Amino acid sequence: MPASREIEVLIRAKYPIIYLVSWEERRVEEAVASVCKTLSRTLRTWTVTQGFRPPLENAGSKLSPEIEALARVLEADDNTVFLLRDFHPYLKDYRVVRLLRDVAARLRASSKTLILSGPVLTLPAELEKDITVIDFPLPNVEEIEGILDSLIRFVGTKEGISTALEPLERELLVKSAQGLTKDEIESTFARSLVERKKFDVDVVLNEKKQIIRKTGILEYYAPDAALRDVGGLDLLKEWLDRRTSSFTDRAREFGIPSPKGILLLGVQGCGKSLTAKAVAAQWNLPLLKLDVGRIFGSLVGQSEENIRKAISTAESVAPCILWADELEKGFAGVSGGSVSDSGTTARVFATFLTWMSEKTSPVFLIATANDVSALPPEMLRKGRFDEIFFVDLPDGPERQEIFRIHLAKRKRDPKKFKLKALSEATSGFSGAEIEQVVIGALFTAFHEERELAQKDLIGEAKAVVPLSVMMGEEISNLREWASTRTRPASKNDGD
Repeated sequence: MPASREIEVLIRAKYPIIYLVSWEERRVEEAVASVCKTLSRTLRTWTVTQGFRPPLENAGSKLSPEIEALARVLEADDNTVFLLRDFHPYLKDYRVVRLLRDVAARLRASSKTLILSGPVLTLPAELEKDITVIDFPLPNVEEIEGILDSLIRFVGTKEGISTALEPLERELLVKSAQGLTKDEIESTFARSLVERKKFDVDVVLNEKKQIIRKTGILEYYAPDAALRDVGGLDLLKEWLDRRTSSFTDRAREFGIPSPKGILLLGVQGCGKSLTAKAVAAQWNLPLLKLDVGRIFGSLVGQSEENIRKAISTAESVAPCILWADELEKGFAGVSGGSVSDSGTTARVFATFLTWMSEKTSPVFLIATANDVSALPPEMLRKGRFDEIFFVDLPDGPERQEIFRIHLAKRKRDPKKFKLKALSEATSGFSGAEIEQVVIGALFTAFHEERELAQKDLIGEAKAVVPLSVMMGEEISNLREWASTRTRPASKNDGD
């Protein structure tokens, strides 16, 4: 049910007090004013700085502003709706709580309604049975399109500014604006026209970056890599490429649900984190990183509230990608949480699992893990992820591709090097170790004041002891576990 329709129903049903949770005072007042006009009710708004609007007669009591406001509600005529803005700080006062209970009892027998509005929900236990809470939603697709059309009409055909949009461009722009308030959408669209002389999705994504930074729990990552910058992992790349357009309306009409996410399990340094960044660039979606360490707080209930806040923030900027790196370390205390931290970790983990299974918003979760034994079994069951991929050490051709990428990235022509010989010299190396071979060889050549040579790379490779040697048993056990339980991320030539 739309929020305005729900407000109308509650007013007609004589619900005494309604609490609207929203940052958007203007939209809230417009919605309440529209309902009052439909029901032939008088609307009076109140703020602590301006009092009632329109002003009430005989104002000027010696009571504190919030107490006086509630007293005037009791004295007012019937068929009046009162909208008190930012009233939540006063709900910590026992006098206000008691008076609100008295007001609720009186309003049930009248045709007056009291509406409280604020950006956060602060509800004392004493008022839980007297107040009805409504989460006033952010603008939906139709409203965003209306804002866009209104701006296009306003701009018209001003010289140097292009407002033309292809159908797919328009859809991506509207979807990228979801999760913003009406004021933020108007300002962002206007900024795009001023800065870029056209509507640009990147400007909208930058505005979402500001929202994420303000939460302090999630981190925003600007995509700095593409799938072509990831060496190997052909099967994983193919799977991801097929889902590039999976968040569009055309996909919904075709009957395809929004993909839930993937778990990348495998050897350290083989491109799992890089893939998460590359997918964001490939799909042109904002990338948010969930640092589980930031979730846990010292106060009672703070950790549970933080995970709910993180999930809410991710959903508010959807469609987006949520990246949870090294997930097994973040929830390492799940099995013994009831002993070590009074079950806080277990409760946070349960909230996260429930959201993974039941989420309907287009948030694509990319989780990475190195140690399968530390992952709770509940995390791996069907329905949590669309697919679980095993990322193994790169084989011969993949190592050649990784050398080619890193040499080109550092302004060297890969054709001048014998990539096959380099691949053979780095058997068992991860992608991260190959990168360090290239960097180490560059240091050697720079120190000797000459250009990088094949011998520098070979020499550096011989000096490195790869992780596959130091942790051979662990990697072997991981491969054995993954062989029948996961999907390979790349083809393997047996190397």
